[in-house]
Amino acid sequence: MIALEDVLAARARIAGTIRPTPVEPSPSLGERAGRPVNLKLEHHQRSGSFKLRGAANAILKLSDAEKARGVVAVSTGNHGRGVARAARENGVRAVVCMSTLVPGNKVDAIRAEGAEVVITGRSQDEAQVEADRLAAAGMVTIPPFDHADIIAGQATLGLEIVEAMPEVETVLVQLSGGGLIAGVALAVKARRPQCRIVGISMERGAAMHASLAAGRPVEIEELPTLADSLGGGIGLKNRYTFQMVRDLVDDVVLLTEDEIAAGIRHAYFAERQIVEGSGAVGIGALLAGKVTLGGPAMVVLSGGNIDMGVHHRVVSGETVDVSAEAA
Repeated sequence: MIALEDVLAARARIAGTIRPTPVEPSPSLGERAGRPVNLKLEHHQRSGSFKLRGAANAILKLSDAEKARGVVAVSTGNHGRGVARAARENGVRAVVCMSTLVPGNKVDAIRAEGAEVVITGRSQDEAQVEADRLAAAGMVTIPPFDHADIIAGQATLGLEIVEAMPEVETVLVQLSGGGLIAGVALAVKARRPQCRIVGISMERGAAMHASLAAGRPVEIEELPTLADSLGGGIGLKNRYTFQMVRDLVDDVVLLTEDEIAAGIRHAYFAERQIVEGSGAVGIGALLAGKVTLGGPAMVVLSGGNIDMGVHHRVVSGETVDVSAEAA
């Protein structure tokens, strides 16, 4: 399994690629929660999300021969952008496979980073079929979450959290395939074992939540959601993240679409931050009263790659029904 030493090595490896992101207090959330609340502004990361950390670590660990073969990734958007940027900066060819559910702004951003894009299928699992074909033809797969180097890279965020807030008692982290929360939980609990890690996801298609309830990885239908970056399965042959989330994460909370939208609006009006749906779920959970704090807390804002037309509609108070639009 992954150890703290792997995380420290990843931190040194990606130091020239990522930027340590700022932490700011949230008086408005702190007043609501009755405890100090800080925001980890990871949406200020160079690729617009935390995904650059894991992607850079995985690509930088490849041999020269592997880099020459090129890399392929499956993505709901942010992982693909991280892979595309890390690959471009290291002179590596990258192909990113995505489903038709991925918002157009994220597809365009990946192309702008120099990667080739393949749109196929109605789910991340269907896009995986094309990625597997390219891998069988010789390309190197850079998985979105269930990979030791990806998890170690994402875990560097956890180191920054504890260093910025040594007294932290609760960390609210996005939960999808589990790469981010597994890494953050590993790093935070290595330094602060008593800290509570809470995973936040959406009600519409939360694969890890369903798998934890079943006691094993299961498949569920991937559905359109404002938190589009949290979509996708965890893989029936999951090697790392299912076990790590099961063992290290203390609680999992699911949000409605309205609660996600409330998080986006609060981030904008109260915190002056433009955050995508997945990035705003921690805020949404606190606003909805679904997480009770017993001490100082850190809320991760994981990404800001939202379609600005959708953002404008949400913050204007419009009800955005992404399921109807996807149909």
